Amino acid sequence: MSRNWKHIIIHQMEELYSSAIALLNGRRRKARPSLTNPLGGSNIPGLSSVPSLNGTPSLRGTKGKGSMCAFINSFLKAHGERTGFPPKIGLYTSPHLRCVQERIQIDSRPMSENLFAEYVFEVWNGLSGKISPGPRYLQLLFLISVHAFIREGVNVAIYETDNGGEYDATNVIQKPVVTGVTTLGIDHVEQLGPSIENIAWHKAGIFKHGSPALSTFQEPAAATVLQQRANEKNVALKFIGIDSTLSRNTLALKPEVQKTNCSLAIALTSTFLEVKAPQEHRILASQDILRGIEQFSWPRRYHHIVDGNRQWFLDGAHNELSIQKAAQCFVQTTEEGQGYQDMMSDLSNTKLRAEVSSKIPPYTRILIFSHISKRDGAALLKGVAEALHRGGLQIQHVILSTYEEQQDGAVNTDRCFKTPGKPFSSELQKDYIEAYRRIEPNVDISVEPTIEGAMHLAKDIGTRDSGMQTLVTGSLYLTGGALRLLEKNTTVVPHNFAT
Repeated sequence: MSRNWKHIIIHQMEELYSSAIALLNGRRRKARPSLTNPLGGSNIPGLSSVPSLNGTPSLRGTKGKGSMCAFINSFLKAHGERTGFPPKIGLYTSPHLRCVQERIQIDSRPMSENLFAEYVFEVWNGLSGKISPGPRYLQLLFLISVHAFIREGVNVAIYETDNGGEYDATNVIQKPVVTGVTTLGIDHVEQLGPSIENIAWHKAGIFKHGSPALSTFQEPAAATVLQQRANEKNVALKFIGIDSTLSRNTLALKPEVQKTNCSLAIALTSTFLEVKAPQEHRILASQDILRGIEQFSWPRRYHHIVDGNRQWFLDGAHNELSIQKAAQCFVQTTEEGQGYQDMMSDLSNTKLRAEVSSKIPPYTRILIFSHISKRDGAALLKGVAEALHRGGLQIQHVILSTYEEQQDGAVNTDRCFKTPGKPFSSELQKDYIEAYRRIEPNVDISVEPTIEGAMHLAKDIGTRDSGMQTLVTGSLYLTGGALRLLEKNTTVVPHNFAT
């Protein structure tokens, strides 16, 4: 084939992918549904069920559901490597960080742009004229995932919901093998309601008669509602604590919340294998668990990238519960060695901890933060400051940014990005600055209009100070942009968040 023909084919493939992304983006709704303004009551208009998938664990929660799905995927992969079952694994999660195909993975790999585009148009053309008004963005992506998993012959499909349960697009799966609920908290209150009881009711919507349900331990009010809904649906619900056999020294499990997510993932994986695996392969062995934890990767949370003497800690936390966990893990991870950590843990006085920490920091510590939504971003930032202060960790520089990625204004067409409902105005910036300085009055705070500008400033500070450790948190839009920029512009070594 001549070079010109190759160029034409590549160009046509790129155009097909761009057209698929444009189609998807054109299905985005202008606003999320709310309790007072539900945009469409059903999960997917005109669709009450989906074609059968061989095995489907379905997962909900407020924090940790993505990590838990990734753990399940990793355990099944390890079990498959040892026994041959399952030979092919599908994983559906949301949102994406770098490219939309990340949401639909087969054997831990996103589909190629060309294959993804092919399936987008197969589904869209197949629905044309049959469903009105047609699926929206998330509904369409879910249908594409089902189509892709069936076409590719997966043996198990792991599904993470978006932010709900009862009315979530994924909740048309009628007979999941097992369902799971991670730790619940207050989030997405406009869609799910203002109380933990409201949220638990929505999350329990995934429970299906004939399918066992598992949950992490919840606060009493949430646990009561989950149990009530399980009883109404005649579902056996079991609450799972932290697995006592998990190693305390495993890097992937240093964040305490990951021990909870991992423990539930072990129970869910074991339940799936008991139902679906061949008789001789129905046990999730200890070696599968060890291997699964070893190969676990989930860049959305607790993601550590080393670039020479610059260390980046990326965490897509964006609610009060998760963002404080991210800050706590940053404190734990950046302390200097076990002896230093043991000494610091003996210092109960917060001021003394801060004094000792500030005298022997290994690097300059920087925080890059962005959060622009209907949530109280200033309160989230204050929560980060409080968690860092409680841990005795001194941040020298805070850099506030927007969700705009590149300084030249270029935008990735498949970026998981929607224009914030409110601009990052000078008034909002002032609120953020005041919120942080209530906890740390003397910290240096800068504002950069792009993620790239914020990253460059952090790099410049690190170069000046012969090294830095930077926590990037507040939004998946922020961490996704940061991750793309790091992978594009540097040679980096990724690690689990706690190294």
